[in-house]
Amino acid sequence: MGTVISLTVPAGAAIATGGGAGVADHELDAAVAAVERVFARLDESFSLYRPDSEASRLARGELSLREASAGMRDRYADAVGWRLMTEGAFSPERPDGVLDLSGLIKGYAIAQAGETLQSQGITDWCLNAGGDVLVMGSPVPGSGASWAAGVVDPQDRTALLSAFELGGPGARCALATSGSAERGDHIWTAGAGGAEFTQVSVAAADIVTADVLATAIVAGGTAMLHRATDGWEIDVLAVRRDGELLATPGFRA
Repeated sequence: MGTVISLTVPAGAAIATGGGAGVADHELDAAVAAVERVFARLDESFSLYRPDSEASRLARGELSLREASAGMRDRYADAVGWRLMTEGAFSPERPDGVLDLSGLIKGYAIAQAGETLQSQGITDWCLNAGGDVLVMGSPVPGSGASWAAGVVDPQDRTALLSAFELGGPGARCALATSGSAERGDHIWTAGAGGAEFTQVSVAAADIVTADVLATAIVAGGTAMLHRATDGWEIDVLAVRRDGELLATPGFRA
């Protein structure tokens, strides 16, 4: 997926099915391998950077959506649902009409990897894929403490704008960031003059919602920001092109 994926399992983390025993090296190796398989499998199908992927075959017209795999059709259906819920701010198609599910599939991959870790019985972990973060449990197992996820300043990549507490006693377990700071303007916007926000971070209960809404707010600007905060249980930190910050109370606290 063109990004770095990291898995953090704190010292003292336990295997849920192991009577409270700590995670052994071979169990951690198995969990890492399982997470790698999740991302590799989805990348093989959905990456437009791989000429042999199903997504690339669809883009070239060699395959119709009707002929595509069930997984491809299901994710397309999910994306169409998000387009309806965001009133078009999120779209599964590029302006040239090519099907591009990258705005959805990374969040979906992180969610699938998280389910894999849970199935392995690991109770405390933090999964980070290119700055999009999903957590479970605590960095101090058994303490109930939250994980701290940093939001990088788009105008100074060596500095943080904010840190958001994920997991622990709170309902937010996921944080996703979209924008142009690292990859340039790659999110299509309907209005002239480009995106209103250079970066948007969304904290939510699940990573797909966080990822999709971060992208939708970049694409839809202030109107979509208001629609998202009215319609979903989320927190948002948005950075305008002039550096002005817009934040919900969860980020200001």
